[in-house]
Amino acid sequence: MSAFAPDAAAVSTIKASPNHDARRGGCMPDMILMHYTGMSDATAALKRLCDPTPSDGHAVSAHYLVFEDGAIVQCVPEARRAWHAGVAWWQGERDVNSRSIGIEIANPGHDLGYRDFPDEQIGAVMALCADILRRCPIPPDRILGHADVAPARKRDPGERFPWQRLSRAGIGLWVEPAALTTAADLAEGAHGPAVEALQSDLARYGYAVEPTQRYNRATREAVAAFQRHFRPARVDGRADGSTVDTLRRLLAERDRLTIISGGEQDRAGS
Repeated sequence: MSAFAPDAAAVSTIKASPNHDARRGGCMPDMILMHYTGMSDATAALKRLCDPTPSDGHAVSAHYLVFEDGAIVQCVPEARRAWHAGVAWWQGERDVNSRSIGIEIANPGHDLGYRDFPDEQIGAVMALCADILRRCPIPPDRILGHADVAPARKRDPGERFPWQRLSRAGIGLWVEPAALTTAADLAEGAHGPAVEALQSDLARYGYAVEPTQRYNRATREAVAAFQRHFRPARVDGRADGSTVDTLRRLLAERDRLTIISGGEQDRAGS
């Protein structure tokens, strides 16, 4: 595919990547997945997204790349399956690539000098997401970071990404995080009903966690991913009272929005 029409009005340039295939099962995207590039140079990141034969043997791509100055490049049509999520899992879905639209956001990431995302860049991300949401009915709780769906491998877009700002613009689900406390918390090695309750809540939201009653590595990684997204003031993988309370608030808010959405659909169909 050498060229295609942009899906979003905010797109500045088309740079077609050969790295894509059909969405499996004919499904339409019902997720937006945010990444950071994790490279020191955005131009090099774009080249990587369009390279069919990289030296590591793992071709990758994303639908969009947002530069720090707000310029947006589209690499893969939304109708196609881009290769950005890798081994991932969310709410029982393993083929996250088939279900999602991938947005790469230029930032060197944790290993190369992680920094705040410029206002121009975040403004462009919000404009792009708003455009996608006008065309695709994506629930707020399925607008996620790469770390949410692959917590054992990924940290992006990380704790500096302004999820709260996006939520104010109607993009994603957010609740005010509970205040940090010095109370005892749950950590790797803990066991018992409190751990099982935490694991059940994480799984209910969508994370790949089994309710084993043991605070294992997978639980710690999921808690850290949750903190990066929803309670970024302290990211340590320990389920303190603030983390547990924020998770419960988030589940309650999702339930509330689901009820409201269901009522609006009933009225629309009557």
